[in-house]
Amino acid sequence: MSKEQNNDLLKFLKPFSADINETVLWLREFVWGLYPQTNELIYDNYNAVAFGWSTTDKLGHTFCSIAVGRSSKNIHFGFYWGSELSDPDKILLGQGNQYRYILVTDKKKFPKAYIESLVHEAYKNSLDKVKDKKQIKQGLTIVKSISEKKRTNKPKTAKKTTEKTVKIKTKKKK
Repeated sequence: MSKEQNNDLLKFLKPFSADINETVLWLREFVWGLYPQTNELIYDNYNAVAFGWSTTDKLGHTFCSIAVGRSSKNIHFGFYWGSELSDPDKILLGQGNQYRYILVTDKKKFPKAYIESLVHEAYKNSLDKVKDKKQIKQGLTIVKSISEKKRTNKPKTAKKTTEKTVKIKTKKKK
């Protein structure tokens, strides 16, 4: 498969709103435009739909990714090895040993030039991690996993008022 063969991804994104789909697909075009020779790895997981770009078909060589949370509906533009990036403006979020990201709420507010420079740095780091250059593949879209069970939003129920809560609410001030 390739960039143009996106039927699986579109199917995985179907539960999300049109606005989310538009933003996610715009971000996808942004990355494919920079690195058409790389590979897109797609994960339709329990908590999120995530897809990233790798110099090989291995997750460990992923240099950037997009994820949409099933319950939060947050869009992350992330870097698998983000802790290794310079990030001079310190805009990347995340405290762990590895992954860093930004929340994308609006295409107009997306710091495209800044993120592009981080993507270039991440791509170079990814190539450096490939020990066997025979692993490098080009221009593929690969569905890596599909979780049968997906997280759903449970309808919020009204809180039950207990006898104790009622007594506290009705106590008069002295």
